[in-house]
Amino acid sequence: SVNIVAFGNERDGFSEDNQQPSLIWSYLGRSALISQIDSSLSASHVGNPVFTEYQACIFGNVRLVVHDCPVWDIFDSDWYTSCRLIRGADIIVIKYSVNDKTSFQELKDSYVPMVKKALNHCSVPVIISAVGARKNGVPCTCPLCTSDRRSCVTTSEGVQLAKELGATYLELHTLNDFYIQKYFGGVLEYFMIQSLNQKSSEKMNKKKKTQKCRRVQPPQLEQPEKMPILKGKASHYNADLHNLLCCCQCADVAFCPEDHSMMVEAHKIILCSVSHLFMLLFGVKSPSNAHDTSVMQLAQSLFAVEAGEPFPSSPRGVPPCVPPVRVVVKDSVFCSCLPDILHFIYSGAIQWERLEEDIRKKLKDPDKTVHVLEKVKCILKTPGKLNTVKDCKSHQIKRLYNTSLRLFFNTPVLADVIFKIQGATVPAHRAVLVARCEVMAAMFNGNYLEANSIQVPVYGVSKDTFLSFLEYLYTDSCCPASILQAMSLLICAEMYQVMRLQHICELYIITQLQSMPSRELASTSLSIVSLLKKAKFHNSDCLSTWLLHFIATNYLIFSQKPEFQELSVEERNFVEMHRWPSNLYLKQLADYRNYIHSQKCHCTVM
Repeated sequence: SVNIVAFGNERDGFSEDNQQPSLIWSYLGRSALISQIDSSLSASHVGNPVFTEYQACIFGNVRLVVHDCPVWDIFDSDWYTSCRLIRGADIIVIKYSVNDKTSFQELKDSYVPMVKKALNHCSVPVIISAVGARKNGVPCTCPLCTSDRRSCVTTSEGVQLAKELGATYLELHTLNDFYIQKYFGGVLEYFMIQSLNQKSSEKMNKKKKTQKCRRVQPPQLEQPEKMPILKGKASHYNADLHNLLCCCQCADVAFCPEDHSMMVEAHKIILCSVSHLFMLLFGVKSPSNAHDTSVMQLAQSLFAVEAGEPFPSSPRGVPPCVPPVRVVVKDSVFCSCLPDILHFIYSGAIQWERLEEDIRKKLKDPDKTVHVLEKVKCILKTPGKLNTVKDCKSHQIKRLYNTSLRLFFNTPVLADVIFKIQGATVPAHRAVLVARCEVMAAMFNGNYLEANSIQVPVYGVSKDTFLSFLEYLYTDSCCPASILQAMSLLICAEMYQVMRLQHICELYIITQLQSMPSRELASTSLSIVSLLKKAKFHNSDCLSTWLLHFIATNYLIFSQKPEFQELSVEERNFVEMHRWPSNLYLKQLADYRNYIHSQKCHCTVM
């Protein structure tokens, strides 16, 4: 079989024609060597399939498996799946549109280093395909985009990228028969033939090495038992932040009309993470640093911050030393729609059509509806980052929070709580902590000392581990540097009952141990039994079960280590029962060797 993994989107990210077939599908449909094509979608993430899997036959009876991943987000949301795809690939194809400079820059800066790290010096052929004819259209006029759309990805930039990866660079000006079949297909089929030849050579060498003795057959060694498989858990990042708005915990802002007839509570940290306007409004960014004067003008015309006196009743969860802020909304029509707008922002800013429908039903006036929606677009305007909210792809916007909230991670800006740990201080934001962690929600909103304290001591965990834990709460991602760090982070996640982070740490530990060769496993100072004890003590049932199977599968290595004696009676019985190779096989092998020695038969195996 031949496994191909394709990453990237060859379509122009700003083009309205998103129905044209992809490069991979075009090749599979047009190549005369391909037959029996079948496709299926992977599990969805925020409504979008992470990748499409194609299965077909090539060269008559060779199985071809293609994973087409148009969205690079798989590296952010599921690093382990992306590594598994790359390490199992015989050929890697990276695609991009020559007319989407922003996506190319993101690919070059963020994802090419990840691809190189996943390849880990493996000699897998890589094809970089630059798709499309370069064009210089008029600049984009959308209110949320100030980047120069006329700049295209040049050939030299593509060639330089190919040099970094040691890849083959192709330019496909259009997806017609010539470029698909003869140009792209010719290169791809060359690498397919190379891969098949290599596999055939390896198979022949393996067959020669394992050639059986003609006179007496050695005992057959069965494969070890399959170890438990852990599946990834879906993210509930946007849902957590949306629930924060619904329950109004730790609200430090209240919007009200000029007559103060109603109040709508919100959170500075969330608002500032999605809008430069709110950064200016709440003093996170100074007017002198505002590159777009229209944002400042809109802030002054739409809102007025009342300083001095706090609210009649302080929002729940705000410490007394952090005075809440009252913001008067000068536009009465906009103020009437503010609850719907906040729900749109807190749910990840990806349901624009629903926001349009809700405002249209509430106002029942087309002119007023357009007026409010234009205000929302201007509020969410991010220079050089995004197009209009309506036209942006959901996979671009869904990272709005975990990209922007990262700016506020471990910084004193807007911080309302300080953790004291190992003699150091770590600033944080109650709203994020309460939204993402149920234990901290109870701690900051219950009858505990921390509910009214600015400084909160943390015990039983190191500073680096706690920082990694907070980084996950802010960004919904983590990447431990070692197995021991992952175990420390797992213990911290269990302490604060963040189950998805605990599961991510389990997957990391399992992935790292599985990739260890036997020689390294035998010489490592890492105690697997110690990991097993910690996993059991901290209620990590999946990891502890897997580690027991891992010890049993590598019985000959671990049984020689002193730590093996630390297993309990129950654990030892489990390992002996599931050990590989089994006692029966070792007895049969000893009998076979004695027979060969007695017959003076020099078997090629022995």
